[in-house]
Amino acid sequence: MTSTDMRTEAEDSGPSGYAAARLRLLQEGARSGPPRRAALAELTDDWLSGLFDAGADQARGISLVAVGGYGRGELSPRSDLDLVLLHDGSADSGTVAALADRIWYPVWDLGLALDHSVRTPAEARKTAGEDLKVQLGLLDARHIAGDLGLTAGLRTAVLADWRNQAPKRLPELQELCAERAERQGELQYLLEPDLKEARGGLRDATALRAVAASWLADAPREGLSDARKRLLDVRDALHLATGRATDRLSLQEQDQVAADLGLLDADTLLRQVYEAARVVSYASDVTWREVGRVLRSRAVRPRLRAMLGGGKPAPERSPLAEGVVEQDGEVVLARAARPERDPVLPLRAAAAAAQAGLPLSLHAVRRMAAATRPLPTPWPAEAREQLVTLLGSGPSTIEVWEALEAEGLITRLLPDWERVRCRPQRNAVHIWTVDRHLIETAVRAAEFTRRVHRPDLLLVSALLHDIGKGWPGDHSVAGEIIARDVAARIGFDRADVATLATLVRHHLLLVETATRRDLEDPATVTSVAEAVGSQGTLELLHALTEADALATGPAAWSSWRGSLVADLVKRVSAALAGDDPEEPEAAAPTAEQERLAIEAFRTGGPVLALRAQTEPPTEEPSGDPEPLGVELLVAVPDQEGVLPAVAGVLAMHRLTVRTAELRALDLPDGVPGSVLLLDWRVAAEYGSLPQATRLRADLVRVLDGSLDISGRLAERDAAYPRRRGIVAPPARVSVASSASRLATVIEVRAHDAPGLLHRIGRALENAHVRVRSAHVSTLGANAVDAFYVTGPEGAPLPGEQAASVARTLEDMLRE
Repeated sequence: MTSTDMRTEAEDSGPSGYAAARLRLLQEGARSGPPRRAALAELTDDWLSGLFDAGADQARGISLVAVGGYGRGELSPRSDLDLVLLHDGSADSGTVAALADRIWYPVWDLGLALDHSVRTPAEARKTAGEDLKVQLGLLDARHIAGDLGLTAGLRTAVLADWRNQAPKRLPELQELCAERAERQGELQYLLEPDLKEARGGLRDATALRAVAASWLADAPREGLSDARKRLLDVRDALHLATGRATDRLSLQEQDQVAADLGLLDADTLLRQVYEAARVVSYASDVTWREVGRVLRSRAVRPRLRAMLGGGKPAPERSPLAEGVVEQDGEVVLARAARPERDPVLPLRAAAAAAQAGLPLSLHAVRRMAAATRPLPTPWPAEAREQLVTLLGSGPSTIEVWEALEAEGLITRLLPDWERVRCRPQRNAVHIWTVDRHLIETAVRAAEFTRRVHRPDLLLVSALLHDIGKGWPGDHSVAGEIIARDVAARIGFDRADVATLATLVRHHLLLVETATRRDLEDPATVTSVAEAVGSQGTLELLHALTEADALATGPAAWSSWRGSLVADLVKRVSAALAGDDPEEPEAAAPTAEQERLAIEAFRTGGPVLALRAQTEPPTEEPSGDPEPLGVELLVAVPDQEGVLPAVAGVLAMHRLTVRTAELRALDLPDGVPGSVLLLDWRVAAEYGSLPQATRLRADLVRVLDGSLDISGRLAERDAAYPRRRGIVAPPARVSVASSASRLATVIEVRAHDAPGLLHRIGRALENAHVRVRSAHVSTLGANAVDAFYVTGPEGAPLPGEQAASVARTLEDMLRE
C-alpha cells in the first residue's frame, strides 16, 4: 500500500483507519529510518487535519501547530505528539474548547501520548519567555491545519524573540545541558545509555539546532546530521522491539535492536551509538566554546571601542610553540605555520594546548587534518617528545585528544587505534570504552611520573597497555606484538621497545599475582622477577598497574590491593637487587672537546660551538635517535656558578634543553688546571636559533656579574600574562644512596619549564656544594636530572647534609 493509499484510508475511516494505516507503516520492512519517520509524520498530519477540519466551521483565526520533535517531522513509533491549538482570541472560549476536545480525545482514545496546549500567540510568547523548554519546542513550530498566517506569524515572532534574547537564553540552555549531562552521564561510554537525555544524545543535537537558530554561533556540521540520524534509527528500533516509548537502550534489548537494524551484534550496535554520540558531544563542545567567545567579545568590545576611540581591535596572539599561538582562549596556528611542510605540527600543537590547559581550535585541527603529510618511519625525535608531552599533561589531555580524534588525526598517527576506538567493555568494573580507558590511564600515569626514572615509557605503556583488545585472543599477548610495532615506529630504540613490550604483556601480572598467589612462596617472587627482568621495568610496572586500576573504575583499586601489590614489588625488588651501581665512567673527550677546553683555558673565558643534529637515516631505529635541534658545547675554566649561568643564558634566549651533561675535564699533561665542559642538546621554543656569538657575549656578562640573569628572567616572566596551564605533579628530589662512591647523587624529577635548570643550579650553588658532573634529560614535559655533587673538599656529602640539600631543593622547586 502506498503512502497516498494509507492517507486516504486514515481520512475515510477516522481513528480506526489511522490506527490501521499507522500499524501497516510501522510493520513495513522496506521502509525505515528518515523515510518512515517522515511518512508517519505525514500520515499523522493528514489525520489531525481531518479532525481539525471536521470541528472548525471556519478555520480563520485558529490553527493547529506541531512543535518539538513532531514539528521537525521526526516521529518515532512511540513518540509523543506535541501540539498547540493556536487562536487569535476572536472566537469565544467555548468554541475553541470544543475544537480542542474534538482533536485531543481521539488521540487519547488510540493510546498515543499527547503534549498539548491552547494559546494565543501572545500567550505562547509569554510562556516561552518564562520556560526555556517551551521556547525550544516552538522553534520547530510547523503548520498542520487552519489559519496558515497565524502559524507563520507566531513562528516569525518566536524566532525574533529567540535571536534578540540569545545572549541571555543561550547560557541558560548551556546550563540546562550541563545539568542533564551530570544526571544522565555520557552516552558514548554507558552500557545502558539513554539515547535522548545522556550527553551526546538527541537533546544535545536539538540544542545545537537552537544555537544555530540564534545566529550567534553554529555547530560544526560535518557528520552531525548522520549522527543524529543514527541515534533516531536506534530509537525507532528500540520502540518497535519493546512496544514502549522508551529511550533507554537496556542490555536485554540490545541484541534485538541490533538484529532489527541489520547489525552483527550488540557490540557493533553500541559502537555505532558511541561514535554518533562522540560526534554530537564534540560538536557541542566546539559550539558552546564559540558561544562563550562571542558573548565575551560582545561584552568587551564597547569598552574597547570607547578606550580606543572606535575601530575593531586586533585579537591578541601569544606564542606557545613553533607554529602555534593562543588567541581568544583557544590554540590556533600561527600565520607563518605551514602544515603541509611540518608533519610534527599536529602533535606540537596538541602538546602545547594540553600543557596550557586550552582547547584546540576547530579550524586549526581541520586545517592540519587536511594539509599535514604523514610522519616518516621512525618518527623524528621531536614527534615522540611531543606525544609524550601530550600524554603527560593530565586531565587536559582528554579534550585535546578528542579534538584530534574527531578529525581522524589519531588513527592517522596510530593506525592500530582504530580497533579500540569506541569499543565497549561489557564488564561491570570498567566505566569507559577501551580507547577512553587508555587515555584515562595515561592521565593517571601522569600523576606518577615523579616515581619513575623513565616517565616517557610509563606514559606510552599506559596508552598502549590494552591496545590488544581489538584483536582475538588474550589481549595482553596481542598487545605485546602491537606495542613492539608501535614503539619502533614512533622511534624508541630496541631496549626501550623491549621494555614497552614487557610492560604491555605483563600489565596485569602484579595485581593478579598479589591477589591470587602466596607471596611467602619463593617461587611466586621468582616467577615475577623472571618476567619483569630488571629494577627499572619493575618500577614502571608498579606505576602502570596503579594507573590502570584507577582508570578502570572505583571498584578496581583499593588500599588493600595497593598494599598487596606494594608488598609484592618490595619482595621482587629484593630478588632483583645486584651489586651497587657506580657512577658511569665518562667517555674520553673528543678532539673538538679538547680543542675547546684548551682555548677556554688560554683565553680565560667561555668558548662555544654549535653543531646541528640529524635523525638516523634508516627505517629501523639504530640506537637512541638524537633529539631534534643542535648540540651546544661550552667550555669554561673551572669556577663557581657555571651551571646556573649557562642554563640562565639559554632560558633567556628561549632555548629548550633536551639533554645536558656537565663534567670537569683535566687538561693534557703539562697544562695545569681543569675546565668545565658542558654538552647540551637544545632546540628553540619557536623562531630561529640565536648565534653562538650572542650566547657567548651574554654568558661572559653573567659570569663577570654585569648581567643579572635571574632578574632578567623574572622581568620577562612578569611581562607575560599568566595562563592557567596544567597542574603538574609536585617536584620530587631524592638522594640516590649507594649510587656512587665518589660523590653524592641528587636526583631531581620535575615538570620542565623555562629556567628550571638555572633555578636548580642556583640552589645547588647556594647550598655550597660543587657539581662534579650532571646528567640532565627532558622526556616530554618531564625533567629527569641527576647531579653528582661533593663538598668543597671534593668528598661525598654526609648523610644529613645530603638530605638537607635535597629537602631545600625540593621546597624551592615546589614554590
